[in-house]
Amino acid sequence: MPAVIFFVMSAAAPLTVVAGVVTTGYAITGVTGLPLAFLVVGAVLALFSVGYVAMARRVENAGAFYAYVTRGLGRPAGISTAWMAMMAYNALQVGLYGAIGAAATPVLDRLFGVTPAWWLVALVAWALVAVLGLLRVDVNGMVLAVLLIAEIVVILVFDLGQLSHPAGGSVSFTALVPDSLLVPGAGALLVIAATGFVGFESAVVFSEESKDPKRTVPMATYLSVAIIAGIYALSSWAMTVATGPDQVAEQAGEQSIDLIFNLAGAHFGDSAVAIGQALFMTSVLAAMISFHNTTARYIFALGRERVLPAAFGRTSPRTGSPRVASLAQSTLGLLVILLYAANGWDPVLQLFYYSGTGGGFGVLVLIAITSVAVIAYFARTRAEESLWRRLIAPGLAAVALIIIIILAVDNFAILLGVAPNSPLRWAIPAAYPVVALVGLHWALVLRGRRPDAYARIGLGAESAALMDVPPPGPGSEPVPAGRR
Repeated sequence: MPAVIFFVMSAAAPLTVVAGVVTTGYAITGVTGLPLAFLVVGAVLALFSVGYVAMARRVENAGAFYAYVTRGLGRPAGISTAWMAMMAYNALQVGLYGAIGAAATPVLDRLFGVTPAWWLVALVAWALVAVLGLLRVDVNGMVLAVLLIAEIVVILVFDLGQLSHPAGGSVSFTALVPDSLLVPGAGALLVIAATGFVGFESAVVFSEESKDPKRTVPMATYLSVAIIAGIYALSSWAMTVATGPDQVAEQAGEQSIDLIFNLAGAHFGDSAVAIGQALFMTSVLAAMISFHNTTARYIFALGRERVLPAAFGRTSPRTGSPRVASLAQSTLGLLVILLYAANGWDPVLQLFYYSGTGGGFGVLVLIAITSVAVIAYFARTRAEESLWRRLIAPGLAAVALIIIIILAVDNFAILLGVAPNSPLRWAIPAAYPVVALVGLHWALVLRGRRPDAYARIGLGAESAALMDVPPPGPGSEPVPAGRR
């Protein structure tokens, strides 16, 4: 369980969110209710997790969202979800290559007096992630554990310094009262907060590699949501205390990601700033490792069930990791780095920020669809679960998530920092329904041309065992091997 929690928390990238997402949120929206927004989003995701982990006890599949939607809403919806998941997680993964250069520059300049091109740093990070992606998941977990623990300790120390040196001499609780959130711009704030939680859902991706998934997945999911919400709410509130609620947006706009380090330098000196900047760099690296593993396991799940070519479903005989899927993910990352470097495109704005925003929005859509799928799954299977777990909690979560998605689409120009009439304002959110339609078409092609593969969609590890077993009729639902 600790290794899974470290993967989940590292995907959330606490220091990256606190230094980057929180300051950007204040600067863009000018709303001080971000700490409350983190708590609200955390409560919504906790509701979602109730039905999510209840279904996880019955469906162990590295495809997670894809598998759950397949079991709940049918194979065509499942494949559409899979295509959207691949786009969202790949966007999140490759976008981080644009951030690692900016994160590493102050560290390398301080230590060695050099400022290499961002793409050189990105290539070094890419090589490290590619190698770790081929190792056992618990080996990756140990690497992430060291980085994550140091990262959280630094965040808490920085928070303590900010709270002990309040602006004006008194601690302000303005950012924690409901009125700070119920203002124009709150929709964008909720979306920014939700983006900070991306990765919490990945615990179930490792269910097949966990020794006791029925215990590991629920505990890892609930603990991750609680820890993430607590750290983000505390840190974003501490920032308003140190700067003053009426000044936080202005200072965040002027100093950007340097705000938290400048505040730390005023309280703890240059050594604290150096440690913080180094851990900011490793925070981005840890998120890259985590998203690489998550994305590779999605591709692996689709290859194993023949939704993608069978080669993607192969694992390493020595480590058990999804070898071909991991190599494919590494290849994509390399191509993106080379493409941006060759064209001189802005790695922070045009790669990290746009890809991160688009990927985070996609994960919100996936979570909302999965909430509906959980309700449908329990209604169809009549599994023994309480009314709270099979209907009420996922139903409330679905409604709340749909509202957040509507607000996200309405505020997408604000999220991207572009004009309301910019093509990007609609292009990024519109990409997901387009990809979903392509996935739906592919599902219909599989049903007509490869009914054996279509019939095994959503079976997870059982699909490999059934490759030599005659498939059920094209219209039937997936049936576990023990009941076939």
